[in-house]
Amino acid sequence: MAATDPKLEKLRSIIRSTGSAAVAFSGGSDSTLVARVARDELGERAVAVTIDSPLFTRSELKDAKTLAKTLGIKHIVVRSDPLDNPAFNRNPPDRCYMCKLIGFKEVRRVADDLSLEHVLDGSNSDDEKAYRPGSRAKEELGVRSPLVEAGLTKEDVVRISKRLRLPTHGKDPSPCLATRVPYGDPLTVELLRRIEKAEEQLARRGFRQVRVRTHGGTARIEVSKDQVRRLLQPSVGDETVRRLKSLGFTYVTVDLEGYRSGSMDEVLGR
Repeated sequence: MAATDPKLEKLRSIIRSTGSAAVAFSGGSDSTLVARVARDELGERAVAVTIDSPLFTRSELKDAKTLAKTLGIKHIVVRSDPLDNPAFNRNPPDRCYMCKLIGFKEVRRVADDLSLEHVLDGSNSDDEKAYRPGSRAKEELGVRSPLVEAGLTKEDVVRISKRLRLPTHGKDPSPCLATRVPYGDPLTVELLRRIEKAEEQLARRGFRQVRVRTHGGTARIEVSKDQVRRLLQPSVGDETVRRLKSLGFTYVTVDLEGYRSGSMDEVLGR
């Protein structure tokens, strides 16, 4: 029998102590681990809630539905559109806070309707070190982060996910599509779908950690650092330019620094 994992056992204890919970579930590695342990410890007193909005890619929504079925946890999909809020549409630096507030309110509503006491999310300890204005929404609505409470880092999440044989243990993060757009540039459904299709084109060609950041009519492509050279090969680059221009981009560029989380926040000096 494999030795017990102290951090996993602590996570189990924390989630068990909630008694009942709705898990804000994106289908990423973090929320999948929380959902799995919630199902194990709370049974039918746990549900996974996914927010279906234009900021969430169609492939991610499909994956979330499949994952919830695999986990055996009740799954509720709630349609919500932050773009209906003019203040959010203006794309301010605190857009993440506004979006999270809207999303967590929906999860809280589901929890209240089902008489579930807590709302849980998948934030981990490493997330607490980064610029995440969405954390304020958690505090205002009393959302708990069991991975943080248990002291789990991203590395811990990967390790424990492997131990539990979760299919998400090696999954790249996929934050909302608004993170591809500079603060102050208006957000529209058309722009977000264009970004989504562009990233799908690159992912289908085997590129990892793909981000297509927009600057007006220019697409700035980020891929895993070790794949930048491949993207610059004439045959690959020419085809990429052709495909992205067909989606409506005027110019197509490659970021030589490669993928880095939160690169749009660099203008904030954080």
